[in-house]
Order: sequence, then structure tokens, then C-alpha cells
Amino acid sequence: MDTLVSAPFRDARYAPRALEVEHRGQALILRNPMPYSDAVRTTTAPLARWAAEAPNRVWLAERIEGQDGWRTITYGEAYEKIVRLSDGLGDVALLPDPDRPLLILARNGIDPALIAYAAMMGGRPVAPVSPQYGQAGADLARLGQALERLKPAAVYVDDAAVFAHGLSHPALAGLPVIVSRNARPGDIALDGLLRRFQPIDFAKPELPAKLLLTSGSTGRPKAVICTHANIALNAAQIEACYADPDPPVLVNSAPWSHSLGANAILHMVLHRGGTLYIDTGQPVPGRFGETLRNLREVSPTYHNMVPAGWGLLVGELERDPVLAATFFRKVRVLQYGGAAMAQSILDRVQAVALETTGQRITFAAGYGATETGPTACNIHWLNARSGMVGLPTPGTSVKLVPAGEKLEIRVKGPQVSPGYLDQPEATREAFDEEGFYRLGDAARLADPNDPSAGLVFDGRLVENFKLASGTFVAAGALRVAAISAIGGAASDAVVCGEGRDGVGLMLFLEPKTCERIGDAAAVRAAVRAGLERFNGGAKGGGRVARALILPGAPDAASGELTDKGYINQALARERRPAEIERLFAVAPDEDVMVFG
Repeated sequence: MDTLVSAPFRDARYAPRALEVEHRGQALILRNPMPYSDAVRTTTAPLARWAAEAPNRVWLAERIEGQDGWRTITYGEAYEKIVRLSDGLGDVALLPDPDRPLLILARNGIDPALIAYAAMMGGRPVAPVSPQYGQAGADLARLGQALERLKPAAVYVDDAAVFAHGLSHPALAGLPVIVSRNARPGDIALDGLLRRFQPIDFAKPELPAKLLLTSGSTGRPKAVICTHANIALNAAQIEACYADPDPPVLVNSAPWSHSLGANAILHMVLHRGGTLYIDTGQPVPGRFGETLRNLREVSPTYHNMVPAGWGLLVGELERDPVLAATFFRKVRVLQYGGAAMAQSILDRVQAVALETTGQRITFAAGYGATETGPTACNIHWLNARSGMVGLPTPGTSVKLVPAGEKLEIRVKGPQVSPGYLDQPEATREAFDEEGFYRLGDAARLADPNDPSAGLVFDGRLVENFKLASGTFVAAGALRVAAISAIGGAASDAVVCGEGRDGVGLMLFLEPKTCERIGDAAAVRAAVRAGLERFNGGAKGGGRVARALILPGAPDAASGELTDKGYINQALARERRPAEIERLFAVAPDEDVMVFG
């Protein structure tokens, strides 16, 4: 461990850190004064730039179905197709109303990217929704809520056969459907929209570029208006965190129906003229093999995954030195997002990096929401500590306001959305009197005496609850700390206990780690020992009173497991009332672990 702490870092090519601090009554304001370029203010402007400066550089690559090779598209090819598609969309008047978007119901791929940027070039917004909404077995009520909120003018699907279930929704009847593969009678073939190469860009900074649905973890989803300027300037803010002239290379699976994948990954790569290898793997057991196949072939310069993905990858890196050598060959920055990550996972990744390269690789984390671009804060300095959310990105201000025993975090900057589609009251409630967006989260200073040391995520205020005794439970922080204490046997947990006598955990296991531990009794013993260690250092509402190991994995089709790879805590509790009753029964059954 001493070696791990003292070993040098590989150069991450970060720009210098900058921070201004203002004390305003009980509030603390943190600002990043570092300049960033505001020359690019639309999502489509980088297409023309890179088509001129690097026409033969690959922008996007996707696996050829059923083969080992990759289908690629260069910046020159992509720009020509997007211009011609944009002309076709206008020619056949598929999007006549500027306020009604093109709904995109598709998996990540080259064609969905082309049609999205073509619509935005034509001055029309796109509304990508989760592929889970429309695939076989999906609960179509979620798609119905999305359609009610978005009111699309037309629909694009990459494969009409794959999304036949979603296309059967009555609310889509009569809408034009654009299709790349397996078109039905009456559908419009994507290539049939290719028209003239007439480079006219109707995008404007103030126009909506995307309508992105919130996760719905605290209620029905809202449609966040993401203007061209919001997205473009957030990419410029992230670029200003680096002193790195080289275009990035990524292998990434984050869905483009969410702001992380759509803006912080896909658009960031476009903004910087980089290359994105589209990964169709998922950070869950049984679906991670595709990610491993891709990482055995491509050495990224930057790698971002949700914590569940890192938990799966680190075990493979430890077992496979050839994979580790390829993965660590060029990578300069590792990043996690979407949820907090256990320190034990981060330390294991660093140990493999050190063994493979003789260096540590900095671990970054971004922080924000769909409404903030998404990146409001990030770590832009060398770091090996989990739980950090960094400092404001250039041009961003963060306000920390007392909220009970915690500090609520609020954000202002050019990346912040103007609000929600057709929901003026929700928009007003989302901002305070100074125009700071309220994220509903808590944060604290990593070092109370040195704000430049960064912020630490301190839980979702809307997820926290009180026990019957009135004791406050910081659910998010408890979940991460408990999973870390268990040490890899559990992949995630649902925190329960509002109005109860103590905290309960419903645990999902990590199959490969459990195989190494042994039989079911050995796994149960490992989980119990980890939670006893956790309780030994916890106080009051931070202690776990009961735990129940659940069979299988979270259900993706229901939305319990989001397509970003983390658990929707509220929905998981709602779907499992019987398990919660078992957990808190007066006389619990033998599967429930009880802690004194």
C-alpha cells in the first residue's frame, strides 16, 4: 500500500487548477475563473471544422454485426452524409414544426449519430430515449410517458425488427418512421433521405438541440431542454481542463439517451476531433464480454465507466496481463460517473496499473445532471481518492447552502439548461433567487481549510430519509461505504428503512467474485463479515441493522437497472415490497442477516 501511495502518476496533461472563493453569509461560492473558448456555440459547427482539418480521421467506429471487424466513418464522410441527410429531412418535411422533435429510439451506432446531427443541423431538436423503452418485453407505459411529454413529429429506429414492440405503441400511429434496417412497409429508409450536398447549417446557439429525459428516480421523467450553446460550451469547458492537443480515443458504451453518453462522451469526442469506438457491451455480468473484446483491440487514451463496470473490469485486468498491457498502453485519465465508486475498486485498478506500467493513472470523476450539461464539476488534477466530485469547470460557479446538517450544492454556468419542456412551474422551482440550479444533492469540502482540495459528494438529499427514531440516514453515502466494506462480493445494494427501526440493505452479488470465494455459505459469511466491519466504524443511522441477499440481478427491462448501469433506488424498492417486508419482519426468516 505504501508503494501504491508513493508511486508516480502518468502525465494526465491537465491544465493548472484555478479557484475563486467567496463567503456570502452562510453560503460558500466557488468559481472557476479559467478562460475557455466560446467560439463554438452550436453542436454542428465542429463537423465542418474537422471535415476540413482532418477529413480522413475516424470519428466513429462500430462492430460489423457477426464479424470481427469495425465499420468506421471519417469526419469527411460523416460531414457529407449529415449535410445530405439534413437536406433530405427538410425536403420531405418530416420535421415541419420546430418545437416537435425527432424521437430517436435506437442503440448507440453510426446511423443514430448521423440522423441526430442532421436534424440538429436543420434547426430541429432530437429526443433520444432509452432503447429499453421499446425493445421486446419492455413496459410500454414508460414509452407512453415519454411520448406524452415529448410529442415527437417523427421517429427514427436503427432496426424496426428490434423495436417492433415499441413501434406498436398507439401513440406512434401515423407518425413517419425512419429506419436503417428491417424497414416495414411505409417506413422511410435512412439512405433514402440522402439529398444534395448543400452545406447550410440552421443551428443557432439559443435553439434547443436535444430534449433529454431525466431518470425519473424521484417522479415522472421531465424533458430537459439542452440548447446548442449548453452542449457546445460544456464541451469547451471540459477541453479547457486539459493542456492536451491530441484528439482523444475512447471505447465507451454510455447510452446516448442520457447526457453523459450523448454530451460528455459523443459530443466531447466530436468537439475535440477524437475517435469513439462504440461499445455495445453493458456493465453487468453476462453482458460485459463485448466490452472486454473491444478493450483487447483498442487502447484508449481516456476511459470512462460507471462504477459497476470498473468492478467487473478490475477482476479481468488482474487475471489477464495481456488485456492489462493493452488497456494501460496509452490511457492518461480514468473516470467514473453515474454513481459513487468504492475506494477498494479504485485501489485495485491502481495496483494493476502500477504492476503493468510502473505508474499510477489518475482517477477523475465528473459531477452534474442532465440539467447541467452534464458536467458542472470535475476532477482536473492528479487524484487517487474515490468519492471526490472535483471543482467547478471553467466558467462555472457552485454555491454551497446549509440544508440541515449538510450543504446543498447549486450550480450556475453556460452549460445549465434553461428549464423543462412545457413545465414552467417545475422550471421555476429548479432555480433559486440568484439563478443557481438546485441539483438536490449535498456536497462537502474535502479539506475544510482548503477549498481548492475539491468537493466530496455527500449524498442525494432527495434519497435520504429518517428512521422511526428520527435519526437521519444519508442513503447514498451509506450504500457506497457498505459495498466497499464487503469487498467485491456484492455488486450493489438498495438502501431501505424509512420509518423503520433501523437500516436494511437488499444486496445483489457479483458472480465472478463469489465464485472465487466459494459456496453460498462462504459468500454469506464474507458479506456478513464485511457488514460487521462497516458497522464497527459507523454511528447512529449509519449502521446496517439487517441485510438480505437477493437472487439474480436488477431488472433492466423494468428500469430497475438503468441503461447507465446503476440501480434506480426508488423503483427497486417499489418493485420489491415482499422482500422489504421480509427484511423488516418482526421474526425474520433465516435468509435475513440481523446485526446487533
